[in-house]
Amino acid sequence: MKFIINREELLTPLQQIVSVIEKRQTMPILSNVLIVVEEDSLCLTGTDLEIQIVAKINIQSATPGSITVPARKFLDICRLLPTGSEIKFDQQHDKVKISSNRSKFSLSCLPADNYPEFSESELENTFLINAGKFKRALDKTLFCMANQDVRYYLNGLLLNISNSRLKLVASDGHRLSIYEDAMEEGTGYEARIIFPRKGIIELNKLLDDPDVELKAEFSSNNIRIFIKNLIFSAKLVDSKYPDFGKVFQQVFFTPIYIKKVILKEALTRVAILSNEKFKGITLDISMHSLRISTHNPEHDEAEEEVAIEYLEDPITIAFNAQYLLDAVSNIDSEDAVLTFAKNASSCFIDEPMQSNYRFIVMSMRL
Repeated sequence: MKFIINREELLTPLQQIVSVIEKRQTMPILSNVLIVVEEDSLCLTGTDLEIQIVAKINIQSATPGSITVPARKFLDICRLLPTGSEIKFDQQHDKVKISSNRSKFSLSCLPADNYPEFSESELENTFLINAGKFKRALDKTLFCMANQDVRYYLNGLLLNISNSRLKLVASDGHRLSIYEDAMEEGTGYEARIIFPRKGIIELNKLLDDPDVELKAEFSSNNIRIFIKNLIFSAKLVDSKYPDFGKVFQQVFFTPIYIKKVILKEALTRVAILSNEKFKGITLDISMHSLRISTHNPEHDEAEEEVAIEYLEDPITIAFNAQYLLDAVSNIDSEDAVLTFAKNASSCFIDEPMQSNYRFIVMSMRL
């Protein structure tokens, strides 16, 4: 196998592929990237057996063949070569010779025949969506996913398709974000799937061109998404996402309207002296006033008061400051709308006009 390629053509897809490859592998060959050359195309594949990325690059005057090379070493070589370099790749038995100008490298390789196949079931459902729209939905929800929770379905993101409506939901059990939007075309079906945490984070990194049209194919076990010259595949979480609809079936106080910047700055300042582990702050809401306060085990205290329009019964409720900040930061409007449940269990954070995005944070005990 031989081919010549420009550094810039190879570097970006190689970086995208290497990001899914775990540094520590149970199978040594999974630390490698599979390289397959056919007449006029170069195909690069990387996987951890849960996620796979395949990149196809057009090349000329190549000798067909296949081999697997150490992914990170290959990436570092390409990355550190001068911009615009021409890379010559030549397979010689179980070694690969890489040369560019005066630089020469020799890498020990493993045969392509031993590279594990990414198992996929038949993908019966399809939908199309704009990459910019999908990335916006992911950016509004991803940060709420749990990390290494024993309720493994929370370590992922729910994608709900109902004909022409798309809904994304993420929660770690303490907060919940929901993003809804219309799709360009109706799908004619209803489906709920759960993306794994690592898979959806890696997919989000690939959505760097907002004008691209994505094509997705999925079953109850797998999903495959076509992004320009990339094919992203992932195994889905085999579980049922909890029914979050009950959180809406509560009695609420009158919504409180507050300038986003004022609230964000006040929360940021008060949070400085909150308990480093729990980040707890207390909100005391009374007529025309929102008082934000905190203290920590070192007996430091902070307090800030914000003027509001509120005429109902006083409320005292505590939250994780970072959860509130995350929610407020993701609001696009100038005003934030805070709606507290009368049983002091949660707070809804929305935009004044009907928007696609809702955020719910559960209260905490201090």
